[in-house]
Amino acid sequence: MTPRPESSGSRPKGTAGEKIPEQPTAAQQKSAAKKTAVPKQAAAKKAAPAKATAKKAAAGKTTVGKTVAKKAATKKASAEKPAAAAKKTAVKKTAAKKATTVKATAAKSAAAKTTAKKAPAKKATTAKAATAAEAPVKKAAAKKAAPAKTTTAGKGPAGKAVAKKSAAKKAPARKPPARKAPAAQAPALEAASAQVVPPEMEVAASPAVDAADRERLLGGTHHDPHSVLGAHPVPGGIAFRAFRPYALSVAVVAGEVRAELHDDGEGFFSGLLPLREVPAYRLVVEYEGTVLETEDAYRFLPTLGDLDLHLIGEGRHEELWTALGAHPMTHEGVTGTRFAVWAPNARGVRVAGTFNFWDGTGHVMRSLGSSGVWELFLPDVGEGELYKFEITRPDGSRTLRADPLARRTEVPPATSSVITSSAYEWGDAEWLARRAEAPAHEAPFSVYEVHLASWRPGLTYRQLAEQLPGYVKNLGFTHVELMPVAEHPFGGSWGYQVTGFYAPTARLGTPDDFRYLVDKLHQAGIGVLMDWVPAHFPRDAWALAEFDGRPLYEHEDPLRAAHPDWGTLEFDFGRNEVRNFLVANAVYWCEEFHIDGLRVDAVASMLYLDYSREPGQWTPNEHGGRENLDAVAFLQEMNATVYRRVPGVVTIAEESTAWDGVTRATHHKGPSGFGGLGFGLKWNMGWMHDSLQYMSHEPVHRKYHHGEMTFSMVYAYSENYVLPISHDEVVHGKRSLVSKMPGDWWQQRAGVRAYLGFMWAHPGKQLLFMGQEFAQGAEWSEAHGPDWWLLDPGYGAEPDHRGVRDLVRDLNTVYRATPALWRLDTDPAGFEWIVGDAADDNVLAFLRLDPEGVPLLAVSNFAPVTRQDYRLGVPEDVPAWHEAVNTDAARYGGSDVTHPDPVKPEPLAWHGRPASIRLTLPPLATVWLRPA
Repeated sequence: MTPRPESSGSRPKGTAGEKIPEQPTAAQQKSAAKKTAVPKQAAAKKAAPAKATAKKAAAGKTTVGKTVAKKAATKKASAEKPAAAAKKTAVKKTAAKKATTVKATAAKSAAAKTTAKKAPAKKATTAKAATAAEAPVKKAAAKKAAPAKTTTAGKGPAGKAVAKKSAAKKAPARKPPARKAPAAQAPALEAASAQVVPPEMEVAASPAVDAADRERLLGGTHHDPHSVLGAHPVPGGIAFRAFRPYALSVAVVAGEVRAELHDDGEGFFSGLLPLREVPAYRLVVEYEGTVLETEDAYRFLPTLGDLDLHLIGEGRHEELWTALGAHPMTHEGVTGTRFAVWAPNARGVRVAGTFNFWDGTGHVMRSLGSSGVWELFLPDVGEGELYKFEITRPDGSRTLRADPLARRTEVPPATSSVITSSAYEWGDAEWLARRAEAPAHEAPFSVYEVHLASWRPGLTYRQLAEQLPGYVKNLGFTHVELMPVAEHPFGGSWGYQVTGFYAPTARLGTPDDFRYLVDKLHQAGIGVLMDWVPAHFPRDAWALAEFDGRPLYEHEDPLRAAHPDWGTLEFDFGRNEVRNFLVANAVYWCEEFHIDGLRVDAVASMLYLDYSREPGQWTPNEHGGRENLDAVAFLQEMNATVYRRVPGVVTIAEESTAWDGVTRATHHKGPSGFGGLGFGLKWNMGWMHDSLQYMSHEPVHRKYHHGEMTFSMVYAYSENYVLPISHDEVVHGKRSLVSKMPGDWWQQRAGVRAYLGFMWAHPGKQLLFMGQEFAQGAEWSEAHGPDWWLLDPGYGAEPDHRGVRDLVRDLNTVYRATPALWRLDTDPAGFEWIVGDAADDNVLAFLRLDPEGVPLLAVSNFAPVTRQDYRLGVPEDVPAWHEAVNTDAARYGGSDVTHPDPVKPEPLAWHGRPASIRLTLPPLATVWLRPA
């Protein structure tokens, strides 16, 4: 016989005093098969009368791989100790002994790396005494062996299967075929299988993971680990395979049957049980110092269906967050977490986290067809665990990435994703029921813009919920606009470089804490807008940039991908899955967090291919133009989807150019040939720039810039506008609103008050950034927020700041009660000039009208002098006017030039009108008058 080399696999253990024969290599096996075919058949015939009692074997209530087969005690045959397995002569002696048992489980025999047939036995072989393919047995030797004590057959799936196979007939064992057996099949397995496995499963397959799969699993490049790991029907029974790095042992538990799997090395374990069907089973995994009983992650069907994958591929999965990401769930009756991520260029993806000590080697995800989606359900993994995806890139390198669909993250600068689910119970049903009663452009809409992290530094979402709603309600604002909301790594970016598009920033609390804040604002009657940033994302190596090793979320053309202003990457709006990622994200915030509107940042940078680019740095579109057609289509789809799914919400574009149709319906084409973008409102950046420029001039020079205050009415009805005094206008050297005003402290405050009165009366909605409502003198800084100490009663100038805040409150109060200021905001019929050309006087006067024609007269004097008996033409059908707001009132800090009595018109034509009134115009002030 050819000498047997050392086995490369782990050796099975023998009983006390026994040595286990070495397994031959595949080459030795092949030559040995020819030499031993006939003797082997002969040996089988000789052993046949020994009627091996499989029924007793199956009934033995023992643990597979741990119970030692009892040696048959006979008078003629005594136990012999075989010589060392490595010696050729000892192997022959072992094969020739009668009624000698060998302790070796089929799992250990079948999973040996260098698998082959044993040498043929000349007479009764040890195979007759071996266990049958991992089934627990206590087998006596032929006829003369004392019968073993038996228990009820069929306890556990393995017992039932063995009993069923062997109970039919006590026939002699089948003759093993003369051909070569499978590589991992030991003689013990052959003989046992002959008794308990049906003919079509007679030749058992190796349960061990083959070399190619093993290499790919270890290397993190396997696309279908479920086809290899877990339990699978094979010739000879059910093969169980587990990949548990660092485990000392792995056992399969099915009912009352426990089968130890063979340690194949490098974390692989395998075994073969003679079963017809895959049973319900669990794994018992022993590590150093602990034993873990768990479900096998590789026994589960996919958690995503064909419809999900189809919609993702088409870019039409409007609830993408329910399909991708990490979701605690119950799957096939087992609790755990489903992980899914889109990474079409990856060679392999694994999950790493706190549940596996950040070693994803044993948690390999499967690729779901051509969708590019990788999925894995991990039992016993739940909420609060940290995780990332370990991606093997096309070049073979690996990268650890946060989940793009993570709904919760660690607190920055930590970057891990967090498994989460919501248990929040909303209390804003009344708000949601009535928010769709009127569209935003026909309703009162004044917005208080808040940087959450610095409004009251140190407050959490829940603490903010106890203070912010009351403050905003007291000031009379209808909405708040929150920034930053989505997770971002650098606080100084104010949330405009997002890495966690589906996660509220963890700096202030959990996602449910943020829900609590929104809920409390709604219960206070305040709508919630949020800044949303779909234009670009940062290049952080743990986030979206080249997510799976190649450009994925960004455009593959470097010229299209790199944002020239911010050092970030622009989304590839033409790719279905990327467009879907963003559209679903807009829906997500509105549906999951009850957000009432999205202020979409940097729309202009999305619309133009040449935005901030020089000639040669951009490529024209298919029509030769500079419009980004992909971005246009994305914005149209986003708006149409949000308005369809979430009634009552509003989308607001920060768009600084003259793009035609930003707030026009998507199906209505304009002069440019494009359909509208579909936004509800648009920031009026032109008005903001021009009006602030005018106010920054000394009053003596303002007459030369009068058109800066009137030009906005040329285009006021081209879109549905918001008039924004936002954070962008009070940082980075631009100074605070009050500090933009010329003159001394009194004139600066008076100028702010007059400007705010003009702004609230002008067609369009209003937005004011925090701190400007009480005339903070310093620029805003996210490091310390508003200067609340200015409102401390102990501060000497406190009345000056409180007066401006009181004015803002009164402007909002009158504004909300006066339909003329908001019902026809987007209709030219709602506005009439009284005098727009009094440049030398620095005076502007106009009427605002509601649908019934009820007017409000707004007069602004931007000169620092009082103008006595200033005559203004007015409608003749108003018998008297009374003062509704005067920004010069003493309670606001003004000189108190007011009109306490009704003002009656005179039948003197003026400014082209049949009647007129005479007013005393206070210095640097705006006055509102309504019909008495």
